[in-house]
Amino acid sequence: MTEQKKNYGAEQIQVLEGLQPVRVRPGMYIGSTGSAGLHHLVYEIVDNSVDEALAGYCKHIQVTIEEDNSITVSDDGRGMPVDIHPKMGIPAVELIHTKLHAGGKFGGGGYKVSGGLHGVGASVVNALSTHMVVQVKRDGKLYQQEYWAGSKVSKLEVLGDARGTGSKTQFWPDPTIFDETVYNYDTLQRRFREMAFLNKGLSISIEDKREGQKRKDSFCYEGGIKEFVSFLNANKDPINETVFYYEVEKDGYEVEVALQYTDRYDERILSYANNIHTTEGGFHLVGFKSAMTRTINDYARRNKLLRENEDGLQGDDVREGLTAIVSVKLTNPQFEGQTKAKLGNSEVKGFVETNTAEQFGFFLDENPKQAKVIIDKCLKAQRAREAARKAREISRKTSVLDNTSLPGKLADCSEKDPALSEIFLVEGDSAGGSAKQGRDRKRQAVLPLRGKILNVEKARLDRVLNSEEIKNMITAFGCNIGKDFDISKLRYHKIIIMTDADVDGAHIRTLLLTFFFRFMPQLIEDGYVYAAQPPLFRVKKGKQIWYTYSDAEQEALLAKLKEESGSSKIEIQRYKGLGEMDFNQLWETTMDYNSRTLVRITIEDAASADEIFTTLMGDKVPPRKKFIEDNAKYVKNLDI
Repeated sequence: MTEQKKNYGAEQIQVLEGLQPVRVRPGMYIGSTGSAGLHHLVYEIVDNSVDEALAGYCKHIQVTIEEDNSITVSDDGRGMPVDIHPKMGIPAVELIHTKLHAGGKFGGGGYKVSGGLHGVGASVVNALSTHMVVQVKRDGKLYQQEYWAGSKVSKLEVLGDARGTGSKTQFWPDPTIFDETVYNYDTLQRRFREMAFLNKGLSISIEDKREGQKRKDSFCYEGGIKEFVSFLNANKDPINETVFYYEVEKDGYEVEVALQYTDRYDERILSYANNIHTTEGGFHLVGFKSAMTRTINDYARRNKLLRENEDGLQGDDVREGLTAIVSVKLTNPQFEGQTKAKLGNSEVKGFVETNTAEQFGFFLDENPKQAKVIIDKCLKAQRAREAARKAREISRKTSVLDNTSLPGKLADCSEKDPALSEIFLVEGDSAGGSAKQGRDRKRQAVLPLRGKILNVEKARLDRVLNSEEIKNMITAFGCNIGKDFDISKLRYHKIIIMTDADVDGAHIRTLLLTFFFRFMPQLIEDGYVYAAQPPLFRVKKGKQIWYTYSDAEQEALLAKLKEESGSSKIEIQRYKGLGEMDFNQLWETTMDYNSRTLVRITIEDAASADEIFTTLMGDKVPPRKKFIEDNAKYVKNLDI
């Protein structure tokens, strides 16, 4: 028996009191201590203000990134209660910020509907901040209380008289807890724009006061999610000019739906419950989809657009080109999982399905021209689905994971454990040859790609599956595509895009990412897609060799070498493409596990990602031109 086992007794049992558990295990409360967790602190405070808006008491929320990178959130709600709590014997505002699971969201009548359900938001932010200052305008007085690292608390004091009501919170995130403490304006801006869409009439403003980064935006949408759909379709061509919208509130439930069809082939349906983005859907989304399929089939048969003996339209047919927002609000939501990604209230399905079928049915009857265009779109999708089914059958037959079914160009690895395997998608046969020679044959597979793959942003699935390069990728990955996609069959847990460090290479990388985003999004969501970072320069002085990956890094190295060596000869090679490297150089710089740099591709915000892909890869030129003009000053490493 070890000494450790001998000494295991009552004295080894630790009791974490107050907010200590949050500081010890912050990931349990905010997901991570990285950038996402840092920004989550802001969302927790803003969510409390939004809950005031849902209760009907708040009209404006102001979020400010201060010069010192602290965050200030203020609202014109009722103001947090400051009277003494009858049981705890401390001011209610202090209870909110120092005790977990303390709040007005547990059936005490404070809030009928709220996003924050567990009463941990403000206290968690307090626990993970070095300093927090809370001011409350209430009952004609201005109150203030300060907190330090979730443990030290000042007395609640009255600073003076005040007009109106509201709450104001300023906090400084603790640098000893977070990997970084610098806020990203664009990340916050996107989140608050989404919140404004979901809460019609609520004004949310954001301002950045940091030196050299001064910006401000204000969002308020009287049309709510109806305007959200128009925003998402701004760079697309709608086929029905009117955005369908309805709102119903009954028996403690509220549902809002807005939708519009475009000439695109992908669907974009965003679902929310109490303002929380349910990324994995739930019963509200199931109800919506069922209603759409049933209603469109009923209308098509009643109006002889679909023959009686003809197969009905399937869900995929009905949703092709559809942009929709489904938002429900309910008193006691049940979310599956800690991340609240899926709504589990089964009774919501019938509520959403019944009301959507009724209201959308009215819309089709009252707008026959638009209804005809929508049904025609669905029928074309049905025909394309049949063609895609045949193509999928071919793909399915060739995706059996034996050596004879794999693409001829694929140089596979011998490792059978996907977690230890990786595949390089390499631009061109020349670079592909170097990669095949230089790779670790046990763990690294190489698939050369010829030229630029099909732009899937402008293609249906049947055409996508007829692309040779795309078929090779699907077969190599082993997890298939569309309805047959199965992430558990993925053969490589690192899919690495390795293209030249020039404009053409960036274009090929974008085409590949567009394909993954549209047809295999789970690869990105689960963190399996990476971009390799090949060097731009090779610098040689005598027998020493350096590789640099940016112009700035190159300039710094040259300045250092010239200072050290004076007039010694320095040889510089500028790589225009991967094919200029021999297999040893490619291994040393880009493929070696110990020295390479990989960038993991993430989808931080799905709606924003969808907008960017549509802008860059879609048919409309003016939005792409504007995007280039707005972002040209940020371009790096552009070959001229």
